[in-house]
Amino acid sequence: MPNPPSTCAKAQLIHAPSRPTITGHTSIFLAGTTTSDPAKPDWRETLTTALTHLPITILNPLRPDWKSLLPEDASHAPFREQVEWELDMQERADLVVVYFGAATDAPISLLELGLSKPLIRHATNALPTVECAPSPDFTNPSLRGPVPFVPREPGKVSWYACGPTTYDLSHLGHARNYVSTDIIRRILMHHFGFKVYFVMNYTDIDDKIIIKARRKRLLELEREKPYTPEQIRDLITKAFLAYAESNLSLLTSQPGLDEHNYLERRDAAYGSVLAGGTLSGEGKPGDAEAKVKMHLSNMDSAAKSLRESTGFDGAEEVLLPYLDSLYKETIDTSDQTIFTNLTQAMEKAFNDDMQALNVLPPDAVTRVTEYVPQIVAFVEQIIKKGFAYEANGSVYFDIAAFEKAGNTYARLRPESKNDKALQEEGEGSLSKSLEGKKRPGDFALWKKSKPGEPYWPSPWGAGRPGWHIECSVMASDKLGEQMDIHSGGIDLAFPHHDNELAQSEAYFHQGKEHTWVNYFLHMGHLSIAGSKMSKSLKNFQTIQDALATTYTSRNMRIVFLMGRWNDGVEISQDMRKQADSWESTVDNFFTNVKAKLAAAGSSTDGLEKLSLENDSKAQALLDELERAKKDLDAAFRNSFDTPGAMQVILRLVRDANIYMNDKSVEPSLAAIEAVARWVTKVVGILGLDAGAQPPYDGLGWTSSGAAAAGDVDPQTAVKPYAEAYAKVKADVQALGLSAQSIQTLLEQQQPESEFAELEKSGERDVEKLAMPYLRATSRLRDELRTIVSTLEPASKQAVLALSDRIRDYDLTDLGVQLDDQIDKPSLIKFVPAARLIAAREEKAALVAEKARQKEEARKAREKADEEKWAKAKVSPQDMFKADAKYSEWDADGLPTKLADGSEVPKSQVKKLKKEWERQKKLHEEYLAKFGSA
Repeated sequence: MPNPPSTCAKAQLIHAPSRPTITGHTSIFLAGTTTSDPAKPDWRETLTTALTHLPITILNPLRPDWKSLLPEDASHAPFREQVEWELDMQERADLVVVYFGAATDAPISLLELGLSKPLIRHATNALPTVECAPSPDFTNPSLRGPVPFVPREPGKVSWYACGPTTYDLSHLGHARNYVSTDIIRRILMHHFGFKVYFVMNYTDIDDKIIIKARRKRLLELEREKPYTPEQIRDLITKAFLAYAESNLSLLTSQPGLDEHNYLERRDAAYGSVLAGGTLSGEGKPGDAEAKVKMHLSNMDSAAKSLRESTGFDGAEEVLLPYLDSLYKETIDTSDQTIFTNLTQAMEKAFNDDMQALNVLPPDAVTRVTEYVPQIVAFVEQIIKKGFAYEANGSVYFDIAAFEKAGNTYARLRPESKNDKALQEEGEGSLSKSLEGKKRPGDFALWKKSKPGEPYWPSPWGAGRPGWHIECSVMASDKLGEQMDIHSGGIDLAFPHHDNELAQSEAYFHQGKEHTWVNYFLHMGHLSIAGSKMSKSLKNFQTIQDALATTYTSRNMRIVFLMGRWNDGVEISQDMRKQADSWESTVDNFFTNVKAKLAAAGSSTDGLEKLSLENDSKAQALLDELERAKKDLDAAFRNSFDTPGAMQVILRLVRDANIYMNDKSVEPSLAAIEAVARWVTKVVGILGLDAGAQPPYDGLGWTSSGAAAAGDVDPQTAVKPYAEAYAKVKADVQALGLSAQSIQTLLEQQQPESEFAELEKSGERDVEKLAMPYLRATSRLRDELRTIVSTLEPASKQAVLALSDRIRDYDLTDLGVQLDDQIDKPSLIKFVPAARLIAAREEKAALVAEKARQKEEARKAREKADEEKWAKAKVSPQDMFKADAKYSEWDADGLPTKLADGSEVPKSQVKKLKKEWERQKKLHEEYLAKFGSA
């Protein structure tokens, strides 16, 4: 890969009227007057020196002997040839710099004739100088550190992303990958202004797909067989033992494992792992321990199935590999629908998940099944160039030959080059029996298909593509021999992406090392209990389940934004709380700003109407806004530092909240709105608002406003609000209040007319359309609360009840919150109805719980009193006489002899005397309260 520019990836020529931007691979032609004084340095020499650190090419660098070539006149033959050459070079240049020196009336140079390229004209003695312009830095694994991003073509980005292997539902680990990818893509497009061409593949030929589809079919066939319960039990028992032998060898170290002694053996052999320890007894648990737990979970279920005789149910996971070992070669794979039915269903589920997560769709998608002929041709070309060889019907990449030709293998992860476990994982579980490799590290480009596997024709016989070659062919077809960005999960770096690089650069090899990808982006893993979340470990939560139970799409994206895209993340309760707090802060800010603007009558329409009128605090807020803009840009340029960006947003919102709640000033709504609109733009860029569209120039979340009103008839949209107002108006009239202020509102408010004007103007935002009815409702309620102190008790109670009902039920059920203000109209806020209803129910539950506890306390007190007075009713003379432990008592009723006729011990007499004294006092209280009766 070429070395990155040492200083900046994008620059601007300043002291120029057009201030053009220079990006990577820009070609420049320097034209204009040449100094006539050989003793002075030429301006081209000066500018060439200034431009040497940039990724540009100067097509006509100043020759060392330029002073000897100064012509005496324009007809000089060498000069005419030079002019023709320069005109040709100017047509090839991306940018032409024309400099006239200090002469403002300089004639048009011959060098300008016929030009169609953009010119920079200078008519002063200020030479064009160079200034670095903002450009993102990438943390690029191939270069082991942040490097400036210089796309192949200025302003455009070609990007290939490894998509899903479509054999199972996607989980939160996939969400982490594709949402993080989407965030970077959006930042490049909507912050930096790149035009991104984004290609993603679906891997629909793969060992995992073959195994999953084949086993699913075998289990279906097995269920259809006329087995007796005893035969089913025998089959499951064999599968149970085979699974243990293959995956949990400690269980079978002693013979006789069965469903009855399984739990005892499990705990003895793997109890430490189940308790959170490691297999070795040292370090922290990882993937190996997660895999053991997965296998134990499958065995737990199968043992329970055997004990309870539930048949196939519960034993599927141990049955599937056992059936595959018995019957895999019997499956007819000439009909590939058993595979495509699975992959098409999982592809649809994946797309549904991505849409639910607000991930932008790719500009182009590819599927392996649609590229098999191209893959065969690609492999043939690699063989032809001497970088691959055929063996026993398979084709392998020859790493040694590739390196001998001057190429680099394992550029991304050189330390993993000889990692046998990773190499085997990259080859796939069905490829272990393939033979003929020259060296263990050589990897399959084409695999000979065995019975039970899908196959396609090739010069080497029936087979199927290797995993790595699939992406090389599809990406090269869509993006050519070189692309700007290639992305995927960090686990793909080696061997998948390193092998992609090798085979692709072998294909395009022309005697020297070829660069197929300029930048790799590897998304960090999402971990659970120390191991990556993955389908193979079955330690995952599906995206569908997560969105249905514990996350919203926005909340999940915020969680991912809280971590660096290339760092590993383990979601913790603390991280969830931080994400919830961030969302709540921004959400409340939007709600409050929109409510204040609505209360003021209308939006200030952004900065156009911004007038601070010597408001120093408003100016300070705007200064913070400008600081936030710079800090956000710096965060994005710092390898897409989204945690930093989220803190910038939070800091600005908190500053705005402080200003908005400052009682010492009347806040400038224009300043507050400017902040809110900028925050709206940024959250739109980050993909946090599914209803928003670029350039994200709205205010607040769109989902409850204009976006929701897209195809809704205005009359239909406002009907619930109109009905709520009509109901409130009728209920207020029914109160028969005589207050003139109430009567005036009932007679003069005309929300219908206000709505009609809005509808006529073309307004389609539901919130704005509903405002006339909501303002009318709120005014009535505010006035009821104003006059309530003047009413009679009966009327007062009715008014307060109606006021509460309007706030807590009539409007809450519509997703409208009223915030009461002192000496001001209530603020009308749009909040999701589900959230308001949940808060209402939570409040009601707290009130009910408090009442329950109060009632229980009352009953406990009553019971205690009842027990106390029941005890107090007994006189001290009688309190011990019913006790069978004693046989004689003195005149006061104190025991003198035990039941056996012996004297009561002195130590016990003392204790009994104290009890007698307490009872005497209690009985006297009883007599004083209730009398002798």
